[in-house]
Amino acid sequence: MKSELNFDVVVAGGGPAGINAAIAAGRGGAKTLLIERYGFLGGMSTVALVYPWMTFHTNTGRQVIKGIAQEIVERLEAGGGSPGHLRDTVGFTNTVTPYHPEKYKLLALEMLEEAGVEVLVHSFADSVEVKEGMIQSIRLITKSGPITVNGKQFIDATGDADIAYLSGAPCLKGRSSDQKTQPLTMKFRMRGVDVFKVKEAMKKNPENFYKKTPIDELDTIPLTGVQGFYKEWNASGVPINRDQVLFFIGPAEDEVLVNCTRVQGLDGTDVFDLTKGEKEGRKQVMMMEQFLQSKIPGFEKASISAVGSQIGIRETRRIDGEYSLTIDDVVAGRKYEDTIALSGYPIDIHDPTGKGVQANDIEGDGSYGIPYRCLLPQNIDNLLVAGRCISTTHEALATTRLTPSCMATGQAAGTAAALALAEDVSPKELAIGKLREKLENAGAVLQ
Repeated sequence: MKSELNFDVVVAGGGPAGINAAIAAGRGGAKTLLIERYGFLGGMSTVALVYPWMTFHTNTGRQVIKGIAQEIVERLEAGGGSPGHLRDTVGFTNTVTPYHPEKYKLLALEMLEEAGVEVLVHSFADSVEVKEGMIQSIRLITKSGPITVNGKQFIDATGDADIAYLSGAPCLKGRSSDQKTQPLTMKFRMRGVDVFKVKEAMKKNPENFYKKTPIDELDTIPLTGVQGFYKEWNASGVPINRDQVLFFIGPAEDEVLVNCTRVQGLDGTDVFDLTKGEKEGRKQVMMMEQFLQSKIPGFEKASISAVGSQIGIRETRRIDGEYSLTIDDVVAGRKYEDTIALSGYPIDIHDPTGKGVQANDIEGDGSYGIPYRCLLPQNIDNLLVAGRCISTTHEALATTRLTPSCMATGQAAGTAAALALAEDVSPKELAIGKLREKLENAGAVLQ
């Protein structure tokens, strides 16, 4: 058995950020390894059933996330794994992008292979060796024993900033007042839903649904999501600390993804808290199934068809990097000289202790920029960070954590790692103009 591996770029975490980072690094000519702790790729999109992807567009419908992320969508469309970008009938965003998780798992592997990337699954990063501010290697715990992976550039796409934290880079967690994080959610799917009956209930009682729901469009567009049934929920007595019902249609015509459980007060980086959360989340799934079957039109004959392999994590550690994106930056729609990605997803903070969600729209053209500096941790010179654990405040993380944004920062990190190797400089010394040119040539939207 090999106990030591050598690569140019080592990407930890096989979720949306890590997949895109590894593809970009491989396409950039770097010998790249992608490491994932589960036996399949996709991160929260597959392991926790986070669905659909939202959003690639601004609130006016302008697409601001393209590049590798859009290529994934188009290839899924070609293989019957996605209908592409559809109108968001919740009304929170302009579009959502349904996808088939099993087809996504396979497509990711195919695209990584095409880019020359090696993949190692069932592998968990346990420790990091650092010398003079440079990561030398990471140690993996595997079924066949420990493996040391040496690298020149490293990308932390773990979602929990595991590599940054283990290397000694400064990290933060939760909101500044008490370090509490957004709640955990166990998502699940139900089959046998009469979607037509759901739509008719919405048209008959519009005030029972989210204020931005495009009720007048429901006769001409497919139903993609529903937020509301406020009256039924408020009268239910179900002991889950939220204020509405939320579910999304698909992938099958009679199938929905239910996003209604809410597990608060736990730390997603604490194994004992995670153990509690897994049990509580599954208890809440059964409560929700019974409620939906008995109280919500269209669910009378529906039943659970799948539950997340693990509970969904919105927020844990994030790096305290060269720059921290703030809620003011997002809401003002600020752009930067070192913007490496745009996003049009509004602020969406699920209250760490209360029932509600704080939502803030983006001003200006409806998009904000993510600076390259947010991908750069302090104190470690050959590490980039992508996805949920980039450098932001608790409030700004409520938008950068969404899948398309994670895909975009992943592509930026992978491109930067390969370019830094080619230029023989550290990521912090990289000429931002060259990086932005590379990203734009690969289809990224930066302005």
